[in-house]
Amino acid sequence: MNADTKKLISNQYGRVNAPPIERCRVNFCTDMEKSVLMSNFERRGWNQVGQDDEWNFYWASTQTCRNLFSVESGYRMNDNQIINHFPNHYELSRKDLLVKNIKRYRKELERESSPIAEKAEVVLPGGQVGTRYVHLDFIPVTFVLPADYNMFVEEYRKSPQSTWIMKPCGKSQGTGIFLINKLSKLKKWSREAKAPFHPQLSKESYVISRYIDNPLLIGGKKFDLRLYVLVTSFRHLKAYLFQLGFCRFCTVKYDTSVTELDNMYVHLTNVSVQKHGGDYNNIHGGKMSVENLRLFLEGTRGRAVTEKLFSAIQWLIVHSLKAVSSVMANDRHCFECYGYDIIIDDQLKPWLVEVNASPSLTSTTVNDRIMKYKLIDNMISVVLPPDGIPDVRWNKTPSPEAFGNFDLLIDEELLEKEEMASTGRSFKGHKSRN
Repeated sequence: MNADTKKLISNQYGRVNAPPIERCRVNFCTDMEKSVLMSNFERRGWNQVGQDDEWNFYWASTQTCRNLFSVESGYRMNDNQIINHFPNHYELSRKDLLVKNIKRYRKELERESSPIAEKAEVVLPGGQVGTRYVHLDFIPVTFVLPADYNMFVEEYRKSPQSTWIMKPCGKSQGTGIFLINKLSKLKKWSREAKAPFHPQLSKESYVISRYIDNPLLIGGKKFDLRLYVLVTSFRHLKAYLFQLGFCRFCTVKYDTSVTELDNMYVHLTNVSVQKHGGDYNNIHGGKMSVENLRLFLEGTRGRAVTEKLFSAIQWLIVHSLKAVSSVMANDRHCFECYGYDIIIDDQLKPWLVEVNASPSLTSTTVNDRIMKYKLIDNMISVVLPPDGIPDVRWNKTPSPEAFGNFDLLIDEELLEKEEMASTGRSFKGHKSRN
């Protein structure tokens, strides 16, 4: 089969036609029958079965995964079964736990006197002097409400009139998000929500973060990045970054005025929000490829600063994963694809907004469908052994040919071996002494 034949082809309806690959005896199960999933499974000749049948590969919702791993279920997987979530994925994807874990990670590195945890003095928006992490300052100042209410008020008073963004910890797709720039508005919301800031009374927790009010704009509009990160192991950490991420644009030009504070078409990039706007474009879906963003930045800001930005994004992702690696249940039957949402400010500094454990596989455009088909196809190639049959005894080290559009972000096992080789010690010898 020549190279041209192997290329994915899209027709006018957005369907992706790909050559069939070698058929394997794999039984798959899924409770999300998205077309980009089903077409990938069918092309491989896999056989669909039910949850109670003998399955090898399960693409499950997060709730199904939690149920499967619960003590009550009593379910035990065999060596030829893998599933697409880690049992406690929420340590990374739940907004309050992500912040908690990153803060704990910083403190641990400080106690170890790690240079990574270096701090420096900065001038705050209100003119006061504070301290910030030099290398680990990749999440906005964030508090969890109601627990951190008093600490938030103390921070707020350092720079009154600053804008903050409130997000419910357990919701997604822009649900329940709003902006505030006055403490009185937060108190008013608390009264109306009938959830006073008292740990024993409040039913739902929120995170409140300093709003990135100087986002990088293109065409006057705010955007963020959606990047896909595949993790096959947390200990040792093994993670891959998908090259074909995209930018999600607001449909209305950015405006910092108080009158636009409640206009979510100005501030929230979620497609689930923007698609209801009158200016939403169904053809490109308000999206632009990361590749085109890189070209735009190289042309307007220069190659050096563009490379620095993308290196900072990789640094951000790796250290957010390291922050949860010690608390994540590292089951060998698991892998996970996370949707990273990142905002770039006008100084080309990236900020981690949130991480999604179930990034949308719904296709909004033709290009979207092709990209997500490749994402699933490449992911399956990385997580399965060369023979295509799930096997947890495999060392989870795919050949570079299996990467597809994935780039290796970090492989701690490989780094450890290289370090031992450079110091003249054998990996085997090192293990025998521990």
